[in-house]
Formats: sequence, C-alpha cells, structure tokens
Amino acid sequence: MPLDFACPDWADRLARGETPIADLPLDDAAADRAVQIFNRLRLPDVPDQPTLAEAAGEWMRDIVRAAFGSMQRNAGGQEVRQVGEVFVLVPKKNAKTTSAAAIALTFMLVNRRRNADMLIIGPTQKISETAFEQARGMIDADPEGFLQKRFHVQDHKKTIRCRVTGARLMIRTFGMDVLTGAKPIFALIDEVHILGQVPYAADVIRQIRGGMLPFPESLLVMITTQSDHPPQGVFRSELDYARAVRDGQVTERVRTLPVLYEFPEEIQRGKARAWTDAALWHLVTPNLGRSVTIDALLDGFERAKADGETEVVAWATQHLNIEVGVGLRSTSWIGATFWEDATDPELTDLDALMARSEVAVVGIDGGGLDDLLGLAVIGREKDTRRWLLWTHAWAHPEVLETRKEIAGLLRDFARQGDLTILTADDKTGDVVGVADVVERLIEAGLLPKAGAVGLDPYGVSAIVDELSFRGMQDEQLAGIPQGTRLSPAIWGMERKLKDGTLVHGGRPMMAWVLGNAKTEQRGSAVMITKEVAGKAKIDPLVAAFDAFVLMSRNPEPAGGPSSYLDADEMLVL
Repeated sequence: MPLDFACPDWADRLARGETPIADLPLDDAAADRAVQIFNRLRLPDVPDQPTLAEAAGEWMRDIVRAAFGSMQRNAGGQEVRQVGEVFVLVPKKNAKTTSAAAIALTFMLVNRRRNADMLIIGPTQKISETAFEQARGMIDADPEGFLQKRFHVQDHKKTIRCRVTGARLMIRTFGMDVLTGAKPIFALIDEVHILGQVPYAADVIRQIRGGMLPFPESLLVMITTQSDHPPQGVFRSELDYARAVRDGQVTERVRTLPVLYEFPEEIQRGKARAWTDAALWHLVTPNLGRSVTIDALLDGFERAKADGETEVVAWATQHLNIEVGVGLRSTSWIGATFWEDATDPELTDLDALMARSEVAVVGIDGGGLDDLLGLAVIGREKDTRRWLLWTHAWAHPEVLETRKEIAGLLRDFARQGDLTILTADDKTGDVVGVADVVERLIEAGLLPKAGAVGLDPYGVSAIVDELSFRGMQDEQLAGIPQGTRLSPAIWGMERKLKDGTLVHGGRPMMAWVLGNAKTEQRGSAVMITKEVAGKAKIDPLVAAFDAFVLMSRNPEPAGGPSSYLDADEMLVL
C-alpha cells in the first residue's frame, strides 16, 4: 500500500525538536537493523572517532529508519522500497556530507544484489572527493577491522568494492559524460542547489532515475543546503516538489520522503526578519550540540553583519536555509524591503489588471539580443485609485547561451508564465509581444490620449514602428529619460510600496528582479542600472519605473470623460 508522506504539522514538529516527516508504517526489524549498522560507523575526522550512535542526531536515524524500513511486497510478491527517494534540505555544519557517506555505507552493508553499482555524486570534484574521504575514513576507523575486510578501497578510482557481493560504490562528479547510461541501485546526490545552474542537470537526474527502474529496492537520496541565489533549474523543481509532497498537495504515486529544515513562512519572510532571532535557530539546526552550536552560529552571524549585507545573505542561506528572494537579498534599494507586503494575490494576470483599472500606462525597457525586453503595465484602480502593477519579459535564445548562470532560472520563469523565450527563428517575437499587450489596452480604451507608453528614447525604433502600425498615436509615445533622471520614480515607488497604494501580483520573476536591484548614489540623485546589477537582469523593474513616471502625471483614459461635466452623473444631474 502506498505511503502517505504528507506532514502538515511539520512546523509544530520542528518546534518540538522532532524530525519534520510523517509517521510511516515501517518494518521495524529492517529499520532497526539499518540503524544499528549506521550507529556503529565512526566519525573519521573527530578526536577519539566517536560512533554515530554518539555523534549523529536523531533526525538522521529517523531518515535511515524510513529509507531502510519501507520495503513492502507488491501484488506479485516482489519486495519494493516505498521510500524510493529522500530529499533532505538541511543547513551547513549539520554533518550533512558525513551523514551522506554513512547512508551509502549502510546501503552497501544491507545490499544483497550482486555486482550492483552505487553512486555518490557531487556537483564539483572537491565535494565528490570530500564524500569519498568520509566514506574511506569510516572504513579505516573501524577498530575491529570488519569494514577493512569487507571493503576494498581503490583510491585512484575513487571506488569502494564490497568483497561479499561485488557491489561497487563509486564517487563521481556530476556531468553528462560521466553519468550517461548509469544504472545504479543506489545514488546519493550532494549539494543539489549547485546543480540549479547546470543546464543539463535535469536530463542527467532523469537518466539516473531511469537507470534505477529495474531495481525495486533502489534508493535515491538528495541532500543539500539552500542556495545563496534564488533557487533555479533542477533545484527549484526538486525543492518545489518536496514541499508539495510535505504539504499534501501532491499525493498520487509518491515515493519521495521530504525532510525539509526550513522556517515557516511567517518567520522566513517579511521586512521584520524574524529569523535573525537566535532563539529560533534551533528549529532548523537538527545537529545542534554535536557538530554545531548556537555560539558558533552567532559568531558567524556577527562577522557577516560586519562585512555587509551581501555576507549576511550568504550566511543566512547556508546556515539557516533562508531562501533568497524578496525577503532576503543583497540590495540597497529600500523599495525591495516593502515589496512582499505590497502583494495582491488576486492580481494574477493582465486580465485582472484591466478589469480593475480605469486607466493604464505602459513602460518598456530592454537591450540587445543577450538581454531581456521588459514590459510593465500600471493601472489605476477604479474607486480606490491604487496603482496595480503587472510585468512580463521576453528573451531571445542567445540569452540562455551568454548568461548560462541564469538560464535555468529564466526557463523557470517561462514555465510560470512571466517570461517568453523566443525560438531561434523568431526574430521579432518580443516586439510583436509588446505590441500585442499595448493593442489590448488600446482596444479596451484604457490608454490615455497622451503619454500612454514610456520607453528609453534610444534603440526603440522597431517597437515604435510596430506600435504605430497597431494604431498608437505619436502623442501617446513618451521618451523617458534614464539614469539619475529616474530618481523621482525610484523614490516615488518606494513610498507607494510602503503605504500600500501600489500593489502587484507577487510573481517569482519580479522577486528575483528586485533581488538584483542595486542602487548607486550620484550626488543627491540615485540610479539603478544594468551595469551596477551586472549579469543579473533588472529590465522589468526599469520598465516599471518608466510606467511609474507616466502614471504620476495623473492621466485619464482616451475613452473616458474629457471633462467632469461629461460624466454620466453630471448629465443626470
């Protein structure tokens, strides 16, 4: 019978110091046997080489119990591991790599399949070698010599062979050429967050999963810290899936056990930064009092604060599993501080904005083929007169090649509907896409007669031509000065975000863009530029500033009353 991995009370379990996993019906005998093997392994790089029974936290034994105690016979009498995968998100200094090596050796010791292949995979050679050194060290640390007799360690091949079954535990660095065609019975992938920036990572993991299909007892373990950049690519998809399983949103044909040490949303998010309270850190530090202490964490946190916001971001992601986004970013633009609190979840798309607005304006910003073309629409809400913001972006395929470090993230935004990635033979799809949006606003009568579309005056001839073809009048186009002359819009958006008179849909792409926004002081003015932001993209935000300038002029829609005397109410009166 399939297991239920949903754990809706995970936050309460963290508060009680328990492992945030569901209560599972397990084979206690098999689970206890695996835990006994795990407990007898020793830490090779700690004085006196204590056993894991002394040094490992109970959370890791809970994972071992679930993984090794979940074998059940199917209708055909075949034993199948119900916990076929484990996804572990745990901060640094919680013996993550050591535990990974111990799980791998435990699997080798309980394995009965002859000549089976097993893998420990690291995203870099250094991480791979660290895992190998831990596994080899545990073998060497056995005082009774049993493990030395059982295993033959081949240092030059980074391979550990079992002399009883002929099974091999191979240490590999993640790569298409190394892992293509692999058919492991066991695989452990360390630091999955780094793979988010590897374009082919999803393909390789898919092949690993495919190679495991013939083995009903196979086990795939992914163990990682949070990323010090917004999660992207395969890390984003695996993390989202694990969260969905944990929260009970995915229940059909699930074999993944999520073990996520992260703060609840109300602690992790928000300008108050509740997570900076050291009294909460025990929630996400399962090995507390063993491999890590609160005092050591406090020392690191204070050093990070002294070194600036960028170091605070890096420290918090790695030691508290805080996810980079709007709630945590390296940026000096104060508007980002209020961004998340200005979210309106009902502002889901352009249709929602149009239905709620009495007038709308458009901002456009973009560069060359290796850049994004950003578009922002700001509508003024009927009755409340709040400003509603919606954004979209377009990317030519060249961006995915020239900016490989963010290619996975851009593909995620495309799947979420916030970005359109053009095909190689579509040369003008971005220009056409922008014009399509503007044309919809024209037909709805929402654009003002003058100052309806604002854009950088340079390099926009193709967009201007297309808009003119669609019926845009010359007076409706407005050149928006850039650089320091955008300062009033930057300051104005900060204030409207803070007081709640500008709201947005809380889309992931804009959360990432806000995290990229770096300000630069120029005399009494301020500017946010692509040069300061570097390789990260800010075009949709600059487009929003352009639209902000136009909405600040208090426009009226072209189809609206030209005078208050023309309003229906006045005619009745």
